[in-house]
Amino acid sequence: MPGSAAGGSRARMNIGQVLDQLRADYPGITIPKIRFLEDKGLIKPERTPSGYRKFSQDDVERLRYVLRMQRDHYLPLKVIGEHLDAIDRGLEPPPIDAVVPTVPQVALAADGLPSAESFTRRDNLRLSRRELVKIAGISEELLQQLEQYGLVTARPGTGHFDTDALVIAQTARELADFGFEPRHLRAFKTSADREIGLVEQVVAPLKRGRDASARARADDAVSEIAALSVRLHATLVKAGLRSG
Repeated sequence: MPGSAAGGSRARMNIGQVLDQLRADYPGITIPKIRFLEDKGLIKPERTPSGYRKFSQDDVERLRYVLRMQRDHYLPLKVIGEHLDAIDRGLEPPPIDAVVPTVPQVALAADGLPSAESFTRRDNLRLSRRELVKIAGISEELLQQLEQYGLVTARPGTGHFDTDALVIAQTARELADFGFEPRHLRAFKTSADREIGLVEQVVAPLKRGRDASARARADDAVSEIAALSVRLHATLVKAGLRSG
């Protein structure tokens, strides 16, 4: 359980040393993420006269608590902040309910981008509307907005939601922390639809093949092209942001 950000050992660390402590358990942690959590008031590292952050061990444990609640229990930052406030005031936070069912992790390539295999993987995950809201940590209102803009849809004929719907809902919740609303995400959907159209155009000749393996070759091509398009898209965004 994290203590107050102001307490703890007198030893102080810079932000790079904090990353070194956290990366083993939370590979996705970054300096901008830590700064964002500070901006949200979840951690309060000391500042030197020149403005550099200095973190105590209590600050690190507080970060671990925030990251664990996000990763393992899908709690939004507002709720995590309420927990930390209770802890700071000497109270116990509410018990954390176990998250069921356990959701399979999406396979990622070594560079953090989806691999071709992740596009062929299928699972039988079926979530009710109530389960999706709880596991994704979103409100019913946010889910309705995601549906309104065509970002999340239930499986036809069942009313259940799959893994893709869960990942989209979780991502939308995390983007909401940065001020993104579902209406802003329409651009992502439009871009994805364009990429899908290009992929389908390229593999159409393969699907028209008459031999028995034509469909398999088309499916393999779709997976490979999809992974490459995501890599290209992500790299173009990264390059654009770096040069901006």
